[in-house]
Amino acid sequence: MNRRRTHALALVATALVTGMGTPTPSPTPTPTTSPSPSPSATQSDGTLQILTYRGYAEYGGVSPKVNWVGTFEKETGCRIARLDTVQTAEEMAARVTQRSYDVISAGPALAGALIADKLVQPVEPAKVSDYKDLTERFRAMTTVSGKAYGVPYLWGYHEFVRGPATTGSAGPDDVFASGRTALKDSPLTIADAALAEGSAKKPYELSEAALDKAMALLESGKDRTYWQNPIDLVKGFATGALDYAQVTPYLRVLLQKSGLPVETVATRTTTGWVDSWMLGANIPDTACAYRWLNWVTAANAQRDAAAWAGMAPANPKACKGRARAMCETYGVGDAKRIDRVQFAVRPPGGCAGEDGECTDYAAWADRWRELAE
Repeated sequence: MNRRRTHALALVATALVTGMGTPTPSPTPTPTTSPSPSPSATQSDGTLQILTYRGYAEYGGVSPKVNWVGTFEKETGCRIARLDTVQTAEEMAARVTQRSYDVISAGPALAGALIADKLVQPVEPAKVSDYKDLTERFRAMTTVSGKAYGVPYLWGYHEFVRGPATTGSAGPDDVFASGRTALKDSPLTIADAALAEGSAKKPYELSEAALDKAMALLESGKDRTYWQNPIDLVKGFATGALDYAQVTPYLRVLLQKSGLPVETVATRTTTGWVDSWMLGANIPDTACAYRWLNWVTAANAQRDAAAWAGMAPANPKACKGRARAMCETYGVGDAKRIDRVQFAVRPPGGCAGEDGECTDYAAWADRWRELAE
């Protein structure tokens, strides 16, 4: 590896480790056979037990500038008795089966599982002061039968980039045809393949036939890699091992600023996700939990989290100061850009797909496991 590429790798690695948490937590649901929550696992003495992604709630261990959890304790009088953070969606799915938490940050697939398994309870929007400031489209994503089950926090979307070794114009077909492509290691990436294949209008509601078409496209690149850690993308482009990759806009900007000349591949639509805070079931006293939900919906807290995690805030009022760059990168407030995004939902199963009954998440997970092995 030459000096320029080594320098680029060091710059991006430093930014990923110290400047953000988990940039693309692709949410994975819990198994449906989860143990019932125990009331003794949660607190009624002014304390909270929290499960979230690394970078979503910081005590300032990396930098005193991001000690917003400590500030929460001082301003509310509630104490964080347990703060469990994970790096990947797989870790998140495992943790929620091991113990109960007062509040959990969950993506759409995990949220769907928690709601279905009754491991979370509805949120009362009237008790969350800035709830109406959150983007309406995101609020609707965790509303079931008229009940709100989540408070939107951070969101993002995917795009494809290509390296300097590629020539001419490029589209999604080129990305999926190449073996020198890195895709996000998640069953939900099947939705991206379905969009690229072109016949599915609703990429998370795939019939068996549509799922087969998406998997055939994925299986066409035998040497393709599937990434969990963004550092793998940095190494791939820095060493010339990658031609294409699935990234977030933040990661693309980070690669470009570090001297790795990647550029966006044009697509008509793309996939995204929203992470929301949820209330655990069987909480004996929700006072501090609601104080937390009020805290994380406020513009100041979302501003800090978006800037630190490299994602966009669900509260557009946070798009000032430190978070301005993230809001511009993701196009907060730009309806044309956001309308291109097919935000993830838990593949439901049982619905009427375009050419047959929809497959459920379990089917997606099984097919993905076979692919990635």
